[in-house]
Amino acid sequence: PASPSPSVRSEGRDEQEQRRQREESDRRLRLQLYTFIARCIAYPFNAKQPTDMARRQQKLNKQQLQVVKERFQAFLNGETQIVADEAFCNAVRSYYEVFLRSDRVARMVHCGGCSASDFREVFKKNIEKRVRSLPEIDGLSKETVLSSWIAKYDAIYRGEEDLYKQSNRMALSAVSELILSKEQLYEMFQQILGIKKLEHQLIYNACQLDNTDEQAAQIRRELDGRLQLADQMAKERKYPKFVAKEMEQMYIEELRSSVNLLMANLESLPVSKGGPEFKLQKLKRSQNSAFLDIGDENDVQLSKSDVVLSFTLEIVIMEVQGLRSLAPNRIVYCTMEVEGGEKLQTDQAEASRPQWGTQGDFTTTHPRPVVKVKLFTESTGVLALEDKELGRVVLYPTSNSSKSPELHKMIVPKNSQDSDLRIKLAVRMDKPPHMKHCGYLYALGQKVWKRWKKRYFVLVQVSQYTFAMCSYREKKSEPQELMQLEGYTVDYTAPHSGLQGGQMFFNAVKEGDTIIFATDDEQDRILWVQAMYRATGQSYKPVPASQAQKTNPKGSNIHTDLSQTADHTQKHGMDEFISANPCKFDHATLFRVLQRKTLDHRLNDSYSCLGWFSPGQVFVLDEYCARYGVRGCHRHLCYLNELMEHSENGAVIDPTLLHYSFAFCASHVHGNRPDGIGTVTIEEKERFEDIKERLASLLENQISHFRYCFPFGRPEGALKATLSLLERVLMKDIATPIPAEDVKKVVRKCLEKAALINYTRLTDYAKIEDTLNQAPPSVKLEEVIHLAELCIEVLQQNEEHHSEAFAWWPDLLAEHAEKFWSLFTVDMDSALEAQPADSWDSFPLFQLLNNFLRNDSLLCNGKFHKHLQEIFVPLVIRYIDLMESSIAQSLHRGLEQESWQPVKNGSATSEDLFWKLDALQMFVFDLHWPEPEFAHHLEQRLKLMASDMIEACVKRTRIAFELKLQKTSKSTDLRIPSSVCTMFNVLVDAKKQTAKLCILDGGQEVGESSSALNACW
Repeated sequence: PASPSPSVRSEGRDEQEQRRQREESDRRLRLQLYTFIARCIAYPFNAKQPTDMARRQQKLNKQQLQVVKERFQAFLNGETQIVADEAFCNAVRSYYEVFLRSDRVARMVHCGGCSASDFREVFKKNIEKRVRSLPEIDGLSKETVLSSWIAKYDAIYRGEEDLYKQSNRMALSAVSELILSKEQLYEMFQQILGIKKLEHQLIYNACQLDNTDEQAAQIRRELDGRLQLADQMAKERKYPKFVAKEMEQMYIEELRSSVNLLMANLESLPVSKGGPEFKLQKLKRSQNSAFLDIGDENDVQLSKSDVVLSFTLEIVIMEVQGLRSLAPNRIVYCTMEVEGGEKLQTDQAEASRPQWGTQGDFTTTHPRPVVKVKLFTESTGVLALEDKELGRVVLYPTSNSSKSPELHKMIVPKNSQDSDLRIKLAVRMDKPPHMKHCGYLYALGQKVWKRWKKRYFVLVQVSQYTFAMCSYREKKSEPQELMQLEGYTVDYTAPHSGLQGGQMFFNAVKEGDTIIFATDDEQDRILWVQAMYRATGQSYKPVPASQAQKTNPKGSNIHTDLSQTADHTQKHGMDEFISANPCKFDHATLFRVLQRKTLDHRLNDSYSCLGWFSPGQVFVLDEYCARYGVRGCHRHLCYLNELMEHSENGAVIDPTLLHYSFAFCASHVHGNRPDGIGTVTIEEKERFEDIKERLASLLENQISHFRYCFPFGRPEGALKATLSLLERVLMKDIATPIPAEDVKKVVRKCLEKAALINYTRLTDYAKIEDTLNQAPPSVKLEEVIHLAELCIEVLQQNEEHHSEAFAWWPDLLAEHAEKFWSLFTVDMDSALEAQPADSWDSFPLFQLLNNFLRNDSLLCNGKFHKHLQEIFVPLVIRYIDLMESSIAQSLHRGLEQESWQPVKNGSATSEDLFWKLDALQMFVFDLHWPEPEFAHHLEQRLKLMASDMIEACVKRTRIAFELKLQKTSKSTDLRIPSSVCTMFNVLVDAKKQTAKLCILDGGQEVGESSSALNACW
């Protein structure tokens, strides 16, 4: 037979290829997403990092929990130097046994939902209850005790750690949790999206993320593209499916309105961050025109005064060379001035060494200033009024001029011997932040620059959406002519043969107008086109003909920084991500991926976040949604979905987060416009209904598992918030409140389930099933008593940590407890039935349960309590009957054999009788029988029994007393035997015991014992 291995290998290769393709697709998606995210971080114009978010605590991990356990165990073993009293030690022991060793706490730590603050709060709550129950001590307030105990707790918790280092570390972590720098945000999202450092650097350089002009231009192009997309959608009538037909037109209006809002946000930003000189100019707009409607040239009216610039010039005079006409000891100096401004002078120097290094600072509003530097020598003549000028130089610097020192030939007077006089100086003219480019261009237009000639141009940014091309003459602050760039499209063009001057051509075209420009070299043209491309906001990206036609980057003769960067990114496969048009992407899908990965990263960091994003993450997500038009409802639906998935997988999620997102979506779906969006898609409504059903199921499950989802009331207030959210989810719409009885019905059902869950887990923990089936009766009883202790502990914890959350329905918590006890009843009855007849070992079980139940107003004489009484009534009656018979027999035998030797307050028989009667009454009293009628019956019967027994004892003693007296000799020398004295003492003690054992609580005496005693006397 043929071997199947080739086929298997083929399938393996196909599977590997599919996996490789999936990984490559995922990588490309992450890189594209990171490109968009990087732009949001580089130039945010909508969101800010929030500063009012609750600071999250550092989470505890399993190793830290183990260390904490060991520290508390060491304290309890006396292995620390912390001095504490017995009360504090008992509190710590209870905390250690009940809380620290709880598997519920271990599970919460494993899920990342616990912080040191949670541990401290639980201890604080425990000791507050204990300290309140302590007796008052003079001079020591309970607040002082509490603060002392908390300080000792902190000392145990920290152990031997360096406190300074810990506080310093916590401070640093708290700062990082608040505000992040751009570099920190880049690094965070590299980790979130799995981006390599090299990939980030390539994207950073190619996108020019450090160039604010490029980022603002990118935003303008994106917003223009979104407007065009809205127009195209309206034209083609390809809308999403809405719940109502009239929402289609509203949707287009919302798209345009959102873009206009973004434009307004962008427009409100300073033109260049950090530019001290320039402030945003408020421009007058036409009242009838739509705000920032690009393309209408009447929107912004620029005057020449709007584009006046301010320049700073630094003139540094270094030295003069070629000065031969003066004696070496003559004094020389230089003056410098910007024409139209003040004049400055250098220090004096000798002609043999004319060097200064003096700097003069000037300000001017002339883009083409005239700088004059003159060299003088001091006149020695007596009648000379002015110093003699030796030479001068006139410079015409621009912002593009060289900043390094250069030698300039000076103009000297006629007949001067210094024909080769030179001066070395540097002129540095700054580039104002709002001057985006400058230089000489040839230009020809229809409305401006109507003659083809070379002019000095400056591209000025007046505001985020207003740019102007201005031409200037020398020594003029206002432009000779200007043209606003709004609505123009710039592109490279071929040479125009009819124009003389200029080598490399490009133009700016607008409907009804074309302006031709030319430079003397290609690199200058590229820089001009790039600057104007940023200014126009056009979606079309100009490409030089040489680059458009080339097939190999190495074949290009252009060596600008930009082309090199583009080639570099193309080489590493980054070009497609940088040049991708954001308007052509489904940002709803991209955002879902981004938010999911961000939440995964957040839940795995070192903070107990409970699903809350960090301020930096909120900032980036907000910016992404605003910039790329992610609908608020979609954002919150995705968030709800992710939070519920994590919650279903065991993560601890704050229900307040779920409530906020659910309320937002419910408000949106029902047309209340929480974010101003009135359109509701069918998809949003269907997803909301699915999530609503799923959320209701999740919340009901959490309430059913409240002991395990919210152990010891942690996170604080979470159970109460969950119940509140459940009520909101059960509402049919946001306007109609759900009847209270309907909510109560759902909570009742959850608590019924909770009783079964809690009891089942408790019996599993106690491992009682096997014991009750196989163990002997005595062991069964011990196990049931232990189980009863655990059940009481569970209900006490419920009362302590969860009753506040169920404060609206205290009767439901009582029903939950009754259901819980009904499950215990089965095991209790089984163990009691196995006990032998006339066995009294089960009374401690009754006392344990009864003492708990009778002190609970909702459980006292409830269903389980009554069942407990029904079981033990026959036992109590039987026990009293047998004790009565036993005491009577003991009394009869004792008196028959009585030697009347003195024992304590009477004889051996009387002491035994009174002790048994007192013990029996104390036993029944300690039962604290809850049902008043039967309790009164028991009291009456025991008092009557005591009366009868004492009466019998008194009568028998009297008879014995009289017989003894008769036998005694009646001589004058009377001697009373000690036995007679003992009998007398018995009668005295009987009178005393009657007052104790035969009087009811109301003061009424029962029986004839008192009469018998009176007869004796």
